[in-house]
Amino acid sequence: MASRRFSKGITSLVLLSSLASPSFAGGLERGGYNIDLLFDNSRFAVQSGATYVMPQRKLKNVKDTDATDGLGTNGIGGGSTTADDTEDYWIPYLGVKVGLGDSIDCMGDFSTPFGAHTNPGADWLGVNDNIETKISTRNYGATCSYRFDMGAGQLRLIGGGFYQTVDGFKTRLVAPITGAAALVYDGTGRLDLADQAMGWRAGIAYEIEEYAFRASLVYNSKVKYDDLTGTVDLTEVPKALNPANPYLGVVTPVYGSAEAPDSVELKLQSGIAPDWLAFGSVKWTNWSVLQSIAFCPKATKGVVACSASSQLTSLDLFYRDGWTISGGVGHKFNDQWAGALSLTWDRGTSQGYGAQTDTWTLGAGVSYTPVENVEWRLAGALGIMTGGESGTYVYNGRTYGNDVSYSFGDDLVAALSTSVKVKF
Repeated sequence: MASRRFSKGITSLVLLSSLASPSFAGGLERGGYNIDLLFDNSRFAVQSGATYVMPQRKLKNVKDTDATDGLGTNGIGGGSTTADDTEDYWIPYLGVKVGLGDSIDCMGDFSTPFGAHTNPGADWLGVNDNIETKISTRNYGATCSYRFDMGAGQLRLIGGGFYQTVDGFKTRLVAPITGAAALVYDGTGRLDLADQAMGWRAGIAYEIEEYAFRASLVYNSKVKYDDLTGTVDLTEVPKALNPANPYLGVVTPVYGSAEAPDSVELKLQSGIAPDWLAFGSVKWTNWSVLQSIAFCPKATKGVVACSASSQLTSLDLFYRDGWTISGGVGHKFNDQWAGALSLTWDRGTSQGYGAQTDTWTLGAGVSYTPVENVEWRLAGALGIMTGGESGTYVYNGRTYGNDVSYSFGDDLVAALSTSVKVKF
């Protein structure tokens, strides 16, 4: 039987070992949603941390498959058949938890749950598809729980809400520029977008402290970005190229709509021997809500519905739902040091369009508690992003991805994470 002292020292390893792993999940997953701090048994706790992720996705065998929009890196020839697609990124986190009486716990947190950054550059054969794309989110959450005795343990009811912002851009080659015009214009276009919206969460947990046992099930709602606004900048494409096109040579305000996905996560943990803990989780994320996001001229709003037939441009993702399954074990060595190991599988969300395939990740971490109310954590992860290929994809009778095709092998991804928790 595990003691209360065991519970305090070892259960925090669940968060320790999972800090890096979710960063590799499919779709636009970054830090995801994490409310583990709510379960800290201190009256007051504050935690700050950051994860640095280093994906190494390399594209190869690139083919520019659409001659009608110009071939090569400038639309007139040349270009590399390989590209480094991904950029390193940071995932910050800040959380504050307060216990109110013997039954109520509340926490507030800042996180970046979703995001993406691909940057193959302007020297590969797929510039008509992408030069650089970046999407960022910021999430400000408040979550509370009410717990009461039930059987051998306590049942906890969880609820909360969050305010989320999104912004991003995408640049690509729109048209080939030749002759003297190439000294002034580069033929690229840029989409900028931004919005903000609200979401909510609800869940339930059951805990038996003397066994370090906890089972939790939490649902996070969709975030409906119904007022995505931005601009399409085609000032690098001269109007003389097609005088009948009113969008060339100018910046056009655009609008659209999208949804950040809802998710359900089941987490389990239990003491299995003195100072040993086993843990696992299963998460489903509704990434299939993100297919092709149309952006239409703002001047047409209310006149025609924004769709593939009326769009000026689109952000094409074509994701399928994501599944993340993780398991591991933690061990408390003494009153100051503890460690954990975990293995995580993420199902790829790409469906033959894009480069998000299955990922296997091994995570490890240590926890150091120099004094009773301060805890420092250091974690790392190393994973394999499995290989595949990207080409055409048919959606609602239209063919996408017919401008470029490529393949990719098994690539490495790594992450380092650190955090400090102070509790009273």
